[in-house]
Amino acid sequence: MPYAVTVTFAIHPGKMDDFMTHILNNARSSLRDERRCQQFDVCTDPRQPNTVFLYEVYDDLAAFEAHQQMPHYLATGPKVKDLVADKTLITFERIDR
Repeated sequence: MPYAVTVTFAIHPGKMDDFMTHILNNARSSLRDERRCQQFDVCTDPRQPNTVFLYEVYDDLAAFEAHQQMPHYLATGPKVKDLVADKTLITFERIDR
């Protein structure tokens, strides 16, 4: 069953450009290198200039767990740690009609 992951980041003021460089690299690498990563969208809203929303879809929970062990994922965390004020991760199983 497809597994959806949402992550909302609150980015420290003035750190958005640095954060986006790292998170976009993670998203591109996930789509390129992980055959079980179906979607990895990085979203922003001009009305919320320090917020980034991720929407990711994996084949299943095991694929998401594998994502969390990938070199690009493991490298991203330390690079963005001091750029992030808050992070909320929520997961869902997608219901197919």
